[in-house]
Amino acid sequence: MRVLSWNLYHGRDFPPDPALFTLRSRLLKRTERNDTHVQVNRPLLDEFARVLGGLEWDLALLQEAPPRWFGELRRRTGASGVRALTSRNVVPPLQGLLADWNPDLIGSWEGGSNQLLVRLSAPVAEHRTLTLTRRPERRRMHWARLEPAGGEPICVANLHATAGRPAQAAAEVIAAAEAAVAWSGDAPLVFGGDLNLRPAREPAPFEALRERFGLGEPTAPDAIDHLLARGLTVVAPTRRLAHERRELDEPDGRKLRLSDHRLIAAEFVA
Repeated sequence: MRVLSWNLYHGRDFPPDPALFTLRSRLLKRTERNDTHVQVNRPLLDEFARVLGGLEWDLALLQEAPPRWFGELRRRTGASGVRALTSRNVVPPLQGLLADWNPDLIGSWEGGSNQLLVRLSAPVAEHRTLTLTRRPERRRMHWARLEPAGGEPICVANLHATAGRPAQAAAEVIAAAEAAVAWSGDAPLVFGGDLNLRPAREPAPFEALRERFGLGEPTAPDAIDHLLARGLTVVAPTRRLAHERRELDEPDGRKLRLSDHRLIAAEFVA
């Protein structure tokens, strides 16, 4: 079972050169360029769908995913799935229109969601959500039980914890793990997403995940995106994919780099 996790940065690009982020681009939607990359201010559904559709995976855990993209991402990647709305979903139709007009200006106010895309021949038999906090903005974990035909159930939990507040993020992650393990019972569990915790700086939550819930191991000491598993054999440990895996060629030969997060991937077998 091949598993991906990716924070989509609300469907925007993030070139490696900070100088490309200009007021002109943000206000006037002008494309900025250096020798190697561009910074664009336009809807990027086609580009994100192309990257996701071109990768090999059975499960994709997405965070900061534009809610309005859910149906198209499923269709274009050949997946089924479930979604949980997270923060700043106030007037979704209006927010979606504004985000399509000027993605960088509205930023995270386009509204967010966690999404689970499933390419396995395993329908979602049950879907639950848990609100982890409402301040400073709503964070939610969603959990699904997949039931492959003729096989044992597999459970998946996907979350995006609070950023910039490690103690709060740690409490959210532990609460999410406690619920996910309880809901999963004896079934294998994949637990992950953008935890906003680095094991090198905050080792205690990862020790608790391993010792209390049997979930391990984190991606890397300095990573904040993680895929942890319980009841599954690790075939390929979680790793960060190269930056090039989220880059696309622009007509002028420069690169368009999607999101401010790298993709992470792991492989498991029951």
